[in-house]
Amino acid sequence: MNLHEYQGKELLSSFGVRIQRGIVAQNADEAVAAAKKLTEDTGTGWHVIKAQVHAGGRGKGGGVKLAKSLEEVKSIAGQIIGMDLVTPQTSAEGKRVHQVLVAEDVYYPGASEPEEYYMSVLLNRANGRNMIMYSTEGGMDIETVAEETPHLIFTEEIDPATGILPFQARKIAFNLGLSGAAFKDMTRFVTSLYKAYVESDSSLFEINPVLKTSDDKIMAVDAKVTLDDNALYRHKDLAELRDLREENPIEVEAGALGLNYVDLDGNVGCMVNGAGLAMATMDLIKQAGGEPANFLDVGGTADAARVEAAFKIILKDPAVKAILINIFGGIVRCDRVAQGVIDAYKNMGNINVPIIVRLQGTNADIAKELIDSSGLDVMSATEFQEAADKVQAVLA
Repeated sequence: MNLHEYQGKELLSSFGVRIQRGIVAQNADEAVAAAKKLTEDTGTGWHVIKAQVHAGGRGKGGGVKLAKSLEEVKSIAGQIIGMDLVTPQTSAEGKRVHQVLVAEDVYYPGASEPEEYYMSVLLNRANGRNMIMYSTEGGMDIETVAEETPHLIFTEEIDPATGILPFQARKIAFNLGLSGAAFKDMTRFVTSLYKAYVESDSSLFEINPVLKTSDDKIMAVDAKVTLDDNALYRHKDLAELRDLREENPIEVEAGALGLNYVDLDGNVGCMVNGAGLAMATMDLIKQAGGEPANFLDVGGTADAARVEAAFKIILKDPAVKAILINIFGGIVRCDRVAQGVIDAYKNMGNINVPIIVRLQGTNADIAKELIDSSGLDVMSATEFQEAADKVQAVLA
């Protein structure tokens, strides 16, 4: 589950991480009120207006702008709220902006020049340890840094048995070229950041940039936070931060029905039980010359109601030209699935795309007979290759 920047910063602040302070606003008038409040609390004269959407690269799409007066705050907020923001991480249609973060200006003049760093905390799946990735090249896409100057990216792996140790926090500050007050503040920042990551059961914290201010304070100017969905039962307060407006509406609907669904860009809908079989089915569709339109795992209870719900979800995608149902009857009996397909087909009326059903496992022979004798426009298959051939035929 992704958090908005302002939510991520609030989470970081609760663990003692210094953040660029800000107030979220739903409209231009609220933005002006937020700017006035920030000026009272922080003394900031300028304000940064940031679109709050689940996508990076907001500045490149015009979603982050500096306002030097209250009139500019109102004008810029009015322009950003309601816009369809297109960034390198959105579709061509972009994402609708419903709110902005009005933040303090932290690039004020002082004894030294401000400096930007990149820092993230994530799991290194190769060895099962958490890892802090960091670089002196803050404010840039980390992919670009990795491609052009990989020697400027550092990593520090954390033993889960001990957590981050003081020498590791000091090593990070040293590699970033810090000294004096900034060095000490960075060690505190890193330690608190890692604690926030672990105790919130997150799968990613990305701070880009981490800023060293002109008076040697270290703070998070941005915050991209992804929480582990599987751990949300332990964090009811964080689960309430979910913004369904930022998610694919079909995926949200499928989740509410208990279906594991991921929307893709292809033309063949998939209905499968089990994630492994679903991945193999997607490969099958590719080999047959098609493109999977979705990943859909109906689980081990593929009864008529569940199959019908899955049909409706798949058919919401106008790009779907065929549906492949691939079920292995281990826990669930194939004849029950077949009857579920038949009942769902009849309940929904005419389905205008070809349906190929492959059922293997318990009572597969009975299931095939049920499909073949149903009188419905449903093609049955027994073998993987047979299903592939039929998918290829209907797409031709």
